[in-house]
Amino acid sequence: MSKLNDAAEATVPLPEPSPRMLPFWVAARRGRLVLPRCGSCGTLHFPALQICSHCLNGDDDREWVEASGRGIVFSFVVMHQVHHPAFAAQVPYAVVDVKLEEGPRIISRLLDVSPDEIRVGMAVQVAFVRASDDFHLPMFRSRRP
Repeated sequence: MSKLNDAAEATVPLPEPSPRMLPFWVAARRGRLVLPRCGSCGTLHFPALQICSHCLNGDDDREWVEASGRGIVFSFVVMHQVHHPAFAAQVPYAVVDVKLEEGPRIISRLLDVSPDEIRVGMAVQVAFVRASDDFHLPMFRSRRP
C-alpha cells in the first residue's frame, strides 16, 4: 500500500461516505475492492445505487462482492490547472475512468505512469493509497495484460 504525500495529507479532500457506500470504504481500508451486487438480478454497480438500474430492485437487497481489481483505462483526462491546493505539486496529473473486468467503471488516478504514457485500453490493477487512518483510496497501476 502506498501513502499520499505527508505534506498534502492534512489537506487532501476526503470522501464523506454515505451509509450506502460504507462497506466499500471499510473494505478499501483492508486493501480490498468490493462492488455492490443487486440481490435480485445480480448486476454489479459502482457506486452503490438506491435502485438497481437494470431491474429497479430496491436498496435493501444488495450484497457486496470482492472484485478482481483488474481493468482497462476506458478514458482519461490530464489536469493542467490546480483545482485544489493539495494537488498543486502533482500538476499535470491524469484522472482515469477505469472499466473493471466485472463491468462497472470507477474514476480514479493512475500511479507511477506519466500522463503522456497513458493510453485508452491500457491494462491496470487496483492499488490502495493511504490518505488517512480512515481512508485508503483505490487508485490504479499499469499491468501487463
